[in-house]
Amino acid sequence: MAPFLSISLALVAIFVITVSADPDMLQDLCVADLSSGIKVNGFPCKDAANVTPLDFFSQGIANPGLTNNTFGSLVTGANVMTIPGLNTLGVSLARIDYAPGGLNPPHTHPRATEVVYVLEGALDVGFLTTANKLISQSLKKGDVFAFPKGLVHFQKNNGRVPASVIAAFNSQLPGTQSLGATLFGSTPPVPDEILAQAFQTSPGTVKHIKTKFQPKV
Repeated sequence: MAPFLSISLALVAIFVITVSADPDMLQDLCVADLSSGIKVNGFPCKDAANVTPLDFFSQGIANPGLTNNTFGSLVTGANVMTIPGLNTLGVSLARIDYAPGGLNPPHTHPRATEVVYVLEGALDVGFLTTANKLISQSLKKGDVFAFPKGLVHFQKNNGRVPASVIAAFNSQLPGTQSLGATLFGSTPPVPDEILAQAFQTSPGTVKHIKTKFQPKV
């Protein structure tokens, strides 16, 4: 292979590896001003004179979350909305807790790849490729698993004891679209006939499923 071509391919590889999900920062820090009415891609910067250590600090994922809900799981984010100093840094965390039998239902993160580290318990996890291939794995304490950006994935605690993970994302705000809630609980709703045809079922069945995703009052 010609030296020039080798160098070019190496530079392309380095570029691909180092590109993050979020735009690169252009200054040392840009603590998010969450109260600003200005709309930008991300958040406007807080006045540097008003920045404090608390802008970069959180204890929000130190303790297990309550999992007494429909799916038996709870996601607690440590992203730019709770740690304003993450603005423009392109990283965030979350803690996910699972009751015995709990499920983090099929969902996607449109802006980030996710890597989970199992703190406690055991999980069955997986993601689906665009070729509809299921990539799945059983995890135990100390294991790590990656979910590629934008692909549908899930985690299930099939054990008899609680489980928990720490999830890392290459975005300050990865976003989450849970398939069931997105399709059957949107506002305004997706028309019944669209979902009935897509899932090869009846409008009546769609109406019944939608009742499961209505906001609890």
